[in-house]
Amino acid sequence: MNIPMNAERIETAQPSEHVSVLPTPRQLRMELPVSPLLAEQIGRHREAIRRILHGEDHRLLLVVGPCSIHDEVAALEYGERLAALSDEVSDRFLIVMRAYLEKPRTTVGWKGLLYDPERTGEGDLNQGLVRSRRLLLNLASLGLPLATEALNPMAMDYLEDVISWTAVGARTTESQIHREMVSGCAMPVGFKNGTDGSIGMVINAMKSAAHSHHRFGLSSAGQPAMITTAGNQDTHLVLRGGRGMTNYDASSITAATDLLGAAGVSTAVMVDCSHDNACKQAERQLDIARDVMAQKKAGNTHIRGLMLESFLAFGRQNDSDELLYGCSITDPCIGWEQTESLLRSL
Repeated sequence: MNIPMNAERIETAQPSEHVSVLPTPRQLRMELPVSPLLAEQIGRHREAIRRILHGEDHRLLLVVGPCSIHDEVAALEYGERLAALSDEVSDRFLIVMRAYLEKPRTTVGWKGLLYDPERTGEGDLNQGLVRSRRLLLNLASLGLPLATEALNPMAMDYLEDVISWTAVGARTTESQIHREMVSGCAMPVGFKNGTDGSIGMVINAMKSAAHSHHRFGLSSAGQPAMITTAGNQDTHLVLRGGRGMTNYDASSITAATDLLGAAGVSTAVMVDCSHDNACKQAERQLDIARDVMAQKKAGNTHIRGLMLESFLAFGRQNDSDELLYGCSITDPCIGWEQTESLLRSL
């Protein structure tokens, strides 16, 4: 392979950039491996989620947990409580814990445990990758299926083997790169409707993800590679509202499933009880969940899941040196007592 004579000049043409070398996905997976027993458990969880989405299992899929994780100790305590509750209600629900490590930002702000684990603003992906993967392994060892949002496709190369369900957010559902990534994911994936509430982009995303693609990526050894994906048949819509408008009511869900059915894609729907559906008011999630569950009990078979933002303590707080334990520093969450009471009442 011929190297351009100006390669050195090109590499140093951005004096404002600082490059920190990271471990390859293979190196991190070898350092923090998934045991054969854990891999088998994750495979069972993925299949159980598929069965619910395809209507073969009539339980409800519940994706529950913090908006984003900033404190691994609090996240593990939450996971222990959720695992115990999950065992009690497993005849009605399949509970998946939100383990969101990246935070999408409209402008700037803390980007999540993966990028800035010490929340200094300086960033440390080396430390973030290790701590994030270790946390996922510890949570999965509790017996919980785990969910995350795929914000940067490269991050999935390091973490995907520990995840059972993935979300693609409202800002990235329209992204060709994310659609191609989902095409190669070995798990079910939910596409959120756009920030304007539109469903059309989700239909296009589901159709694209169902097909094989040749995409630009990295091998497990960290080399640039062309990756050929097989296509993912296990995608679905997540309704999260948009532009201050809700879309969890019966007429909105019917309109959405009619569009999905006419397009020939899965009509399985998960309702995100937070975000624009809750107008950023955490306590509204409780009434939304009850409303959607009533629709399901009334015969709407397209409703397959609910998503709740929940942590140990209610609400949210600004990041500081003295944080309230178990309280979100991003979007507001319902507290543990509310979560437990809600799930038992449903």
